[in-house]
Amino acid sequence: MKFGTFIYTTDRLGDLELMMMEINELYEWKFISSQQFQQAVLLIKKESREYKKGTKINE
Repeated sequence: MKFGTFIYTTDRLGDLELMMMEINELYEWKFISSQQFQQAVLLIKKESREYKKGTKINE
């Protein structure tokens, strides 16, 4: 939300993957701190696990 861009599709896992790519870029470009990066990665991984568990998707 801090950077003002939101993209949503009907593919939740695809959205989470896109978020992870964006977070990686923000960290590489030093727009976010390592603490913000770590928190974001943990949240995205948690959301992914919960989604897969709720929809019975195994990878």
